Amino acid sequence: MFAAFAFFVFAQAASARNGAQSAADAAALAAARDSRDELMTGLQGAIGHDDHWLDWLKGDQFRGTGATAAAERLAGDNDATVTGGAVPITVNGYPGYRVAIETRYTVGKSIIPGTATRHAKAHATAVIEPRCTFAQDADPKKPLQLNCGGQLVNIDPSSFHSGDLPDASVLFSVHLAE
Repeated sequence: MFAAFAFFVFAQAASARNGAQSAADAAALAAARDSRDELMTGLQGAIGHDDHWLDWLKGDQFRGTGATAAAERLAGDNDATVTGGAVPITVNGYPGYRVAIETRYTVGKSIIPGTATRHAKAHATAVIEPRCTFAQDADPKKPLQLNCGGQLVNIDPSSFHSGDLPDASVLFSVHLAE
């Protein structure tokens, strides 16, 4: 009988841990997506107006002002709280965020003392990976072609309109790291 109760307790803890990890993953991805959106806004504003607009394609030109708020929204949707904000991090040369969370719910009552008040904790890291390449000698004032993961994107800075860019996911991949 004790073994059955112990198994149940471990199942409760595993369920809480899985929920916490899902919340952390969602929060980290939300932070990175928010910064990817910031990159897209900056890129759209720079093309045709700034001779250094190609630098935006490196994926590290964002400030990240909305990253923590985005992470908190998604964590809250998953019944969790972000602890410490969305922390900027670089993984394998890619910018991103590490987010730690704690569930608002507890593991629950069991035969093991102290579990009724324990909250599950987890962390996750998401990065923004640039997907586009272009000729090293590309002139930012002349039309050029980007190769974004096999999809070709043509940009003419002299006649650029914000609707000329493809979806953000074509230019930058957002994914979990670690």
